[in-house]
Amino acid sequence: MDSQNIMFVILAVVIVLSSVATVVTKSIVRAATYLLFVLLGTAGMYFLMGYTFLGAVQTMVYAGGIIVLYVFAILLTKGGNDAVVKRTAKDASWGFVLTLVGFLTFIGVLLKQNLFKNVVALSAPEEPVGDASHNSINEIGRFMLSSGNDGYLLPFEAVSVLLLACIVAGLLIARKR
Repeated sequence: MDSQNIMFVILAVVIVLSSVATVVTKSIVRAATYLLFVLLGTAGMYFLMGYTFLGAVQTMVYAGGIIVLYVFAILLTKGGNDAVVKRTAKDASWGFVLTLVGFLTFIGVLLKQNLFKNVVALSAPEEPVGDASHNSINEIGRFMLSSGNDGYLLPFEAVSVLLLACIVAGLLIARKR
């Protein structure tokens, strides 16, 4: 087993354990922290496959999203005074049974499709797929930052204004409390 496969297994374990911890925890701040680890693990998978641009975008965009989530979690909750819902053993057993059925169904579909027949190690792409002039990082950057007909600068600015409005609204709501 080479180092790339070992790193893949480590990242996969981090993503799975952090995903489970995100769902299981009772604290919204801890859930947001575990979600951050899931998203960083996903960025690590992108870096492992050789897609450094996607890994960097994943890290920057979702790190900003998690910061906004922290602001909402801290400002819009009462912290330790939140009511904790008591779960019974019956509820937990039903959840476990349904999870097990879903997982077994997923594994059955994977086995039926013979997806494990030709499993190979991940490797970085050697050359761009398709026409190189449309897939280069320079071309992607030009599209994202141009304001012309093929540009995407306006949607990015609209999203930044929307996130700013959400933060201001969260502050106003928290201030009224």
